Amino acid sequence: MPAPGPLGPTAPAQQPPTPSIPSAVSAATEPVTPSALAADPGIRRILGGPTGLGTSSLSLARALQPPVPEPHLAAAPAPAPAPEADQVRPASSSEGPVVPGLYHHPVPEPDPGRVEEVSRRIKRWAEDEVQLYPEEWEGQFDGFSVGRYMVACHPDAPGVDHLMLATRLMVAENAVDDCYCEDHGGSPIGLGGRILLAHTTLDHLHTTPEYAPAWEESLGSDAPRRAYRSAMDYFVRAATPSQADRYRHDMARLHMGYLAEAAWAQTEYVPEVWEYLAMRQFNNFRPCPTITDTVGGYELPADLHALPKMQRAIALAGNAATIVNDLYSYTKELDSPGLHLNLPVVIAQREQLSERDAYVKAVEVHNQLMHAFEAAAAEVAAECPLPSVLRFLKGVATWVDGNHDWHRTNTYRYSLPDFW
Repeated sequence: MPAPGPLGPTAPAQQPPTPSIPSAVSAATEPVTPSALAADPGIRRILGGPTGLGTSSLSLARALQPPVPEPHLAAAPAPAPAPEADQVRPASSSEGPVVPGLYHHPVPEPDPGRVEEVSRRIKRWAEDEVQLYPEEWEGQFDGFSVGRYMVACHPDAPGVDHLMLATRLMVAENAVDDCYCEDHGGSPIGLGGRILLAHTTLDHLHTTPEYAPAWEESLGSDAPRRAYRSAMDYFVRAATPSQADRYRHDMARLHMGYLAEAAWAQTEYVPEVWEYLAMRQFNNFRPCPTITDTVGGYELPADLHALPKMQRAIALAGNAATIVNDLYSYTKELDSPGLHLNLPVVIAQREQLSERDAYVKAVEVHNQLMHAFEAAAAEVAAECPLPSVLRFLKGVATWVDGNHDWHRTNTYRYSLPDFW
């Protein structure tokens, strides 16, 4: 995942006091029909719910209204209708060229009031609550533009409090990436131990009274763990138990991807292209769009989230968004010491192509992933047109578009190669 910039010192933590989507997703708002229920046995089973005496009230198919948010989150407004397929939405006014040939969807300019407030709050959290970075790294933190990033990715969030759930987690994830893996003290050597202990801030250690205090003390021992702990505390208070566990699962996926990349770095192994893409399916943005319902103030039920076709759509979305990072960060990574693996570099080495031709082929890979995501999302929407499913798919697509827009507009961090 992209790193927000340096994050570092070790002070004790304080306790935390309208998008693109396939037309089938946007248009499939009719009630569930018998033919839709019969389309897939797994969907039919989930929508039907359990059977037997006293279980009729548990059927998802009978409750077609959008889910009521948990009382700890304000109800989200209904999402605005998606534009028709032939409408062109306004592009962002911010500067930054699009990678030539990249399939993408322009997004409206993020709400400036929300951007300003999220930016103010996240900086206060970073400085006052978790002591995330030393003063000399302040400019790099500001240059990450995380406020704009999260507002663009979650335009249906009911308010700034909801946006902050995603913003803290994004910054915390990147703190771990920077300080453990990348530019600011990161190293592949010993990464597994550091990642495992950091993961216990998300998925708590359950141990004996003798050893619990030492673990508790470790949670504030460095900036990444302080950030993870605080961000997760906020998130758990706002999310349902299934949403929180979903996030823990996706973070375990992310951490496994970190370890694969680190192992290759230690052995100086350049993976095959398919191996690299497998690693990138785990070292991936997936934890970010997968919480789109929590940030939106509603819940996609766990059984619907776990449908194989839904999982395929989510995975493809994360893969496409992650290759966007490979493309926009290409020149930045070439300037870093050593061999930094990204898709154009791996294609160039494994397929013996020029740097330009490898980069162009990486664009093609991204485009194929995007088209596959949109087709997969449309298939899920057509087979299971429940309001929560449609809104979740739309939210994931919005996140993918907002992620591209942030990469394009963040000229502080990224510039394109001179291939054209």
